[in-house]
Amino acid sequence: MSAASAPAPTAGRAPAAAPAAAPAVNLTPVFVRLKLSLIRNGLKGSSKRKAAYFTSLALSLAVACLAMLGLAVLHGNAHAGTVVVLLAAILALGWTFMPLFFPSGDETLDPSRLVMLPLRPRPLVRALLASSLVGIGPLFTLCLAVGSVVAVARGAAGIAAAVVAVPLLVLGCVALARSVATANVRLLSSRKGRDLAVLSGLVIAVGAQLANFASQRLFQAGGLARLEPAEAVVRWLPPASAVGMVDSASEGAYGVAAGQLAVTVLALALLLWFWERSLTSLMVTPDGSTIAAAGPAGKRESAGGTGAWGFLPAGRTGAVMQRTLRYVVRDPKTKSAWVTALAVGVIVPVFNALQGTGSLYLACFGAGMLGIQMYNQFGQDTSAFWMVAQTISTPRDAFEELRARAYALALVTVPYTVVLTTVTGLLVHDWSGYPAALGVALALLGSMLCTGALASARFPYSIPTDGAFKNVAPGQAGLAWAGIFGGMLASALICSPVIALTIFLNVTDQQSLTWIVLPLGAAWGTFAAWAGLRIAAPRVARTLPEILVAVSKG
Repeated sequence: MSAASAPAPTAGRAPAAAPAAAPAVNLTPVFVRLKLSLIRNGLKGSSKRKAAYFTSLALSLAVACLAMLGLAVLHGNAHAGTVVVLLAAILALGWTFMPLFFPSGDETLDPSRLVMLPLRPRPLVRALLASSLVGIGPLFTLCLAVGSVVAVARGAAGIAAAVVAVPLLVLGCVALARSVATANVRLLSSRKGRDLAVLSGLVIAVGAQLANFASQRLFQAGGLARLEPAEAVVRWLPPASAVGMVDSASEGAYGVAAGQLAVTVLALALLLWFWERSLTSLMVTPDGSTIAAAGPAGKRESAGGTGAWGFLPAGRTGAVMQRTLRYVVRDPKTKSAWVTALAVGVIVPVFNALQGTGSLYLACFGAGMLGIQMYNQFGQDTSAFWMVAQTISTPRDAFEELRARAYALALVTVPYTVVLTTVTGLLVHDWSGYPAALGVALALLGSMLCTGALASARFPYSIPTDGAFKNVAPGQAGLAWAGIFGGMLASALICSPVIALTIFLNVTDQQSLTWIVLPLGAAWGTFAAWAGLRIAAPRVARTLPEILVAVSKG
C-alpha cells in the first residue's frame, strides 16, 4: 500500500463539530393559531352553538358600532371628556371582574394546562397577551376605545395621543383580565369558582339597579356636571388615564398628558410583571387542594363540631339546623338563592329611599324575599332526601324536621328584617311608623314560613345540580309556580289582619297606637308559622316516597 493511500492517523483528528442549537420558536403566532383553532373547533358539530356564537358576534358588533357612533357624536361637547373617561373605567372594571364570574367563557384563561410544557414565563406572557386580543370582547373594546378617543381628540396633538391611547387602553383591559384570572386560577377551577359563576346573575341584577339609579340622577338638571369631581380622579387611574391623556393633549395641557401617559405605561408594565410572577408561581407550586386532602384525618374530623355550631340546640333540632345552614354555605344553588334574596331585599327599600320615594313598609319586601327560601325545603336535598326519610316515622318526627328548618331560616331572617327596617327608617327619617312596619314584616315572615312548610309538603320539586341558571327539573315548572305564587298569595291573606289593623290606625290618625302592631305582628307570625308546621307534618310523614321521587328527578 502506498503512503498516499494509507489512512490518516486518528490521534490528531479534530473532534466533530457539535450540532447547531435549534432556533427558538416564536410562541406568539403559535398561540394565536391555537386560539383561532379553539374557536373554530368549538363551533363544530353543533348548529345551536354556531347560531349562538354568530348571533352574539352580530349583536356585539351592532352594539359596538352604535356605541362608537354615539361617542363620536359627542365630539366638541363640553362633557365629552367626563363621559368617555368614566366609560373607560367601567370598561376596565368589567374586564377585571368578568373572568371571576364567567371562568368557563374562555378556555385559554386557565394557564395551568401549560404546566407540563417547557415554556418560560416571559415569552408565554407575550404569546398569551397576543392570543387574548382575538375574540369578540377585544373587538368590542377596540370599537369603544376608538369612539372614546374620537370624542375628545382635537388638533394634531390630540390625534397623535389618540393613536397611542387606543392600543394602551385595549392592552390594559386585556392585561387586567389575564393577571386577575392567573392569580385566581386555583379559585376559578374549584368549587368556590363555580359558586362565583352561579352568583353572576346577582352581580348583573345589582349592576342593573346601580345603573338605573345612576341614570335617573344623570337625567336630572346638571347630572353630568356632578360627575366631574369623580372624573378628575379617574382620569389618573389606568387604563382610563389613556383616554384622559387624549383629552389633556387636546386642551394643550402637554405636561398633564405626559404624566398620564407615564402612569398608563407604568401601570401596564407592572401588570405584565405581576402576570409573569403569577405564572411563575403557578408553574412551580403544587395544587393546594391535594395538600389539604393529605392532611391529618383527625384534625379534619375535629373541625366540624366546634365554633358557632356549638350554640345550636342539642339533638335532632340542632343537627337539622346545622345541615340546613351548611347547605346555604356549601351548595351553589342554595347559596345563590340566599345571596340573591339578601341582596335584592336590601336594594329595593334602600334604593327607593335614596331616590326619595322610599317607605318603611318596603322593608317587608326583604322579609318576603327570604320567606320564599322556606318553599321546597326538600328539593335542596335532591336524591339524598332518602337519608332524611329514614329518620321520619311519625308526624312528630316530620314536625321536628320542619321546625328545625324553620328555626335555621328564622336565625338569619329575623335579625336581617330588624336591621333592614332600621336602616330604611334611618334613610326615610320616619321613626313614628317603625314599630308598625317591623310588626307587619314579622307577620309576613311568619306567614311565609307557614305557607312554605305547606308548599314543601304538597308541591316538592327537584333542583338540577347542573347548569347555573336551571333551577327546576323538566316537567316540574308547574309545581314550582303553584307552590311559590300560591304560597305568596296565601301568605298575604294570612297576615291580612295585621295589615288591616295597620291601615286602620294610619287612616284614623291614631299614630300613638301603632306601636301595638309590633308585638301583635310578632305573635301573629309565630302562631302562623307553628300552625303551618303542624298542618304540614302529617302529610310529610304520609308521602315520604312521593316526595323522594319528586326531588330526585334532577
